Amino acid sequence: MTLSSPLLLAVGLLVTAALAWAAVVSARRRAAALAAAGVAVPGGRRTYLGAGLTIAGVGVLAIATSGPTAMLPVPRAAGTVILAVDVSNSMGADDIAPNRLAAAQRAARAFVAAQPASVDIGVVAFEQGALTTARPDADHSIALKAIERLKLTGGTSLGTAILGSLSAITGKQVAIGRDGNAPDIGYWPSATIVMFSDGQNRDPSQDTDVERAAEVAQKAGVHIHTVGVGTTAGATVQVDGYHLQTSLEEDALTMIAETTGGGYHPASDAARLDGIADTIDLRLTVSDEPLPLAGGLIGLALALLTAGAALTVLRSGRVI
Repeated sequence: MTLSSPLLLAVGLLVTAALAWAAVVSARRRAAALAAAGVAVPGGRRTYLGAGLTIAGVGVLAIATSGPTAMLPVPRAAGTVILAVDVSNSMGADDIAPNRLAAAQRAARAFVAAQPASVDIGVVAFEQGALTTARPDADHSIALKAIERLKLTGGTSLGTAILGSLSAITGKQVAIGRDGNAPDIGYWPSATIVMFSDGQNRDPSQDTDVERAAEVAQKAGVHIHTVGVGTTAGATVQVDGYHLQTSLEEDALTMIAETTGGGYHPASDAARLDGIADTIDLRLTVSDEPLPLAGGLIGLALALLTAGAALTVLRSGRVI
């Protein structure tokens, strides 16, 4: 328990102690005077119960005025979510209308709208490289604007997408060492990455980098949910004057999700993409929330003061 005004508590307790001392002295003098006059005092200690309740009420009121606050653990959906969106040229395919990128943007916006204010959301656009277009922030309008600005360009590197997302989470550059060793970035159990991609990697030789990047996320406690955008039948997309066949490749996306403890969410049409927000469950985190105690203590103090005054009036006919 914490106090916003410890000085008020000290003053209040001193006043309470002074009242208690005065009550004891007054009671002793009264008892001595009555004994000297040969008058018996009925009720014994119960005679002073009203005064005791009144003093207790003053003490509780003193605690209330000091602004006590208790910290209670409250489970809630909280933490950091990075939306990693593939903006490579293959995302221009129209096997999902109007094209894969536009459909992914629509699904990402729906995901952002479904999240509570306790979740910080950032956006990373990736192709052969990864660029943080919006740092994690509780203001979700920033993420929505970043999603709207996404444009098609370049090839694809899923490993770079993971490392770029981890960089956005940690606030520092995350990269695989030249010797291939995975860096230790600490533990981030409340962070989640949601990756929208057709799964087409830039080069088959990059698969090892994807695995190592996924291992970095797994070691850091970061779950990655992957969303497959496109169809296995695929479509033709025009790049630099060439017509290229492109289709959804699920193997890498499934591997990333399974390695990090997330889930793979295939979305072969726009309707399924629109429902992604309902299928991805963020982990509950437990955070300490302040609970003001002043209101309850004031209620208790008023009850004690009222009871003390009532008993005093009933027994002596006096309020004090």
